[in-house]
Amino acid sequence: MSRTQELLAQLTARIQEGVIQPGERLPTEGELVRTYGVSRTVVREAISRLQAAGLVETRHGRGSFVLAQPSTTPFEVGEAGELTIDGALELIEFRTGVEVEAAALAARRRTDAQLADLREALDAFAASGGNPSASVHADFRFHLRIALAAGNRYFADLIKSFGPGMIIMHRERMPANPERFARTAGEHENIYTAIERADADAARAAARVHLVNSRARLLDAQAQQPQ
Repeated sequence: MSRTQELLAQLTARIQEGVIQPGERLPTEGELVRTYGVSRTVVREAISRLQAAGLVETRHGRGSFVLAQPSTTPFEVGEAGELTIDGALELIEFRTGVEVEAAALAARRRTDAQLADLREALDAFAASGGNPSASVHADFRFHLRIALAAGNRYFADLIKSFGPGMIIMHRERMPANPERFARTAGEHENIYTAIERADADAARAAARVHLVNSRARLLDAQAQQPQ
């Protein structure tokens, strides 16, 4: 992958993840050169491709601004408390059919920059055991970044359409059960390690184990709720 393609992928991910919101200005050309260690020619070509993709527009003398994207939310998970236990189980089942293959593709296609993004989300999750809100968002970023690394926009569009709501169902695990949280973090680490090694079969297996265990943890948490 060329330097232009790598920078394009990184900026596209920042936009898709909402790190740079619609209406916000991209970092200046000089800032991008310093941050990513690339030439001005690479920056200009990457921004030109962002324009062609309809992600940004350049305003003379003001810089490049992120454009609002068409809605990509065919599925709505809902907010905390809106998802029933049956709905949560169905969602995990559906995610298993999607995310297992996304992890395998990510192992084959990920860039070094995408691997670094996965590591950042993984570390943020591991550090968030006492903060349910932070852990939910770090967990979601990890799964979204795997989808982005798969190199097929439909995976990322689908995970984005779910939003952090696909993680909210696990919120009760975070402060109350450190062992359960540690197991989840370990499963994330196994997925990351397989992707890092470019081992598609191992990534596929690790993702499946994680989601199967997520289902079991949800059922266990439900069984422990006061009747």
